[in-house]
Amino acid sequence: MGSFLSCACLSAVNSDGHRKKLKKSKPWKHPQPITKSDLKQMRDEFWDTAPHYGGKREIWDALRAASEAELSLAQLIVDSAGIIVTSDDLSTCYDERGAKYDLPQYVLSDPVNMVKNE
Repeated sequence: MGSFLSCACLSAVNSDGHRKKLKKSKPWKHPQPITKSDLKQMRDEFWDTAPHYGGKREIWDALRAASEAELSLAQLIVDSAGIIVTSDDLSTCYDERGAKYDLPQYVLSDPVNMVKNE
């Protein structure tokens, strides 16, 4: 339990000793216009396969919950799970054992060229 607490502190404090806050993902553009349902399918496929590439299932679950939550709740989720966030927007994270978790932009925010479902 001690290692979890120290890790939670590491994820919450940056190198200046100030609390590191998650920020909104930067705008991005899909190669072609994409519908909300196509984006949802891409996200579901990522989350279904992500645990097969390493890391812990519970960390992947926490990252999914954080990526789908408002920023303040996302911050609470990653801090509580002991996730070390090295990017401002959850795109690169580590667990307490040093396993790396890379999240693609499309699971973190919607593209600027999303079109309505037909």
